Amino acid sequence: MRRHLRPEDLGDLLIQPRTAVLATRRADDTILLSPVWYEWHDGGFTVVTGRTDIKVRHLRRDPRASMVVAEDAPPYRGLEVRGIARLLAVSDLAVLTRIAARYLGPERGAAYAREHTPADLALIRLEPGVLRAWDFADEY
Repeated sequence: MRRHLRPEDLGDLLIQPRTAVLATRRADDTILLSPVWYEWHDGGFTVVTGRTDIKVRHLRRDPRASMVVAEDAPPYRGLEVRGIARLLAVSDLAVLTRIAARYLGPERGAAYAREHTPADLALIRLEPGVLRAWDFADEY
């Protein structure tokens, strides 16, 4: 297994429309794992979700979070980021439109974004405090 990798060493992994898993902490300190759409941008993950979503409520109380994106077929590349999530207001639908277009295609992504208003959304930004990347390409 290749270790001590940077995100750019993972090739196209972070631009593929893979579902990531976001981990947040419940009030009882157990972990909630949530599948999310994301964008990797400027060295971190961006996720757009509902302003009152449970993930947002968790992060308001405890901003520690982790996110992982991994392949389920060879060469089994993956990236885990742990850090302090920032919650930001959504000023327009551009980020949601970009993210939705990755997963649904341009037309359906734009239509999906138009179903929302910025005031109803929150942007989660997770940049690495700790970053762990792996690639089993040498085994294949």
